[in-house]
Amino acid sequence: MMTAVVAVGVALAGGLGAGTRYVVDALITARWQGRLPVATLTINAVGSLLLGLLTGWAGEVHPVVRHIVGVGFLGGFTTFSTASVELVRLVLAKRPVEALGLGLLMIVLSLAAAALGVWLGARG
Repeated sequence: MMTAVVAVGVALAGGLGAGTRYVVDALITARWQGRLPVATLTINAVGSLLLGLLTGWAGEVHPVVRHIVGVGFLGGFTTFSTASVELVRLVLAKRPVEALGLGLLMIVLSLAAAALGVWLGARG
């Protein structure tokens, strides 16, 4: 019974995360018309930071909340598949140097944000 309730919570939170990603992406894209997908980069870095914070606080947060917020909301909010497609589009547009730079930036920024989040969460 509890597993089904958690699964529904994760699904609903995932939908909210995806909806939030859509809104944040639209807001960033409306203000930044650059050649690179800054919205996806920002969303993934922020999501990594928030998941890091949640993980750092893991001892303080109920496991059901961790699943619903971490797997559900933040899983729906962040978007590895979109980042992958955007990198492929840059390569197909004959912009491999930008694709490589963006890929490295996404990895480094997201990892740094996650590490910062875990560190901050463990201290709080």
